[in-house]
Amino acid sequence: MSAQAPTSKGRRKYKVVILGDGGVGKSALVIQFVCHRFLEYHDPTIEDSYEQQCRIDDEPAHLDILDTAGQTEFTAMREQYMRNGEGFILCFSLTDRRSFDELITYKHLINRVRAGEEMPIIVVGNKCDLEQKRQVKYEEGLTLARQLGGGKYYETSAYLRKCVDEVFHGIVREIKAKEKERQELSQSPQKKQGRVRKLLTTLQPSHLFKKGVHFKHKN
Repeated sequence: MSAQAPTSKGRRKYKVVILGDGGVGKSALVIQFVCHRFLEYHDPTIEDSYEQQCRIDDEPAHLDILDTAGQTEFTAMREQYMRNGEGFILCFSLTDRRSFDELITYKHLINRVRAGEEMPIIVVGNKCDLEQKRQVKYEEGLTLARQLGGGKYYETSAYLRKCVDEVFHGIVREIKAKEKERQELSQSPQKKQGRVRKLLTTLQPSHLFKKGVHFKHKN
């Protein structure tokens, strides 16, 4: 399990990894979120990281986003950033059925590195502005998101900046929700033990006599 990232000037840092085939628009989404501009071309073999500070649900947040190359090969570098990632965005192109089918492979890569962990995941269908070229239905994307353990599904357009902020804000919310869930699970045994100790204390005879409770014996 990855440790919570340190804060930066009061802002909690969230380590996000975006995965998907080359050409689906991963870099365009990240740069649109960070720089508010559309990226016409990006070398699909380049992996880069970006940082963005913003407010999410009225709380300061610092996103550390790793934009990965569109490759499913397992490498030592890929294992490292998957091990450090706190949340994952699985991205495909609505105009490319194959990129949609490949998301299962990327999920397997996550499972391989983060075995036994339920990682926050969001599924994104990009290029919704190219409706006439759509090859994946909305219902299919939603179903796959649920199958991959995420449940959250967004259709985006990096070109039109549609739902771009929602995706990155959404993965932060998923990370926070998962952290809260883990904290509650770790604290529940302690709370249970505390309730048991309290119950045993109230059942002690000395506790009853201190309150002036007396028992009468019948002959």
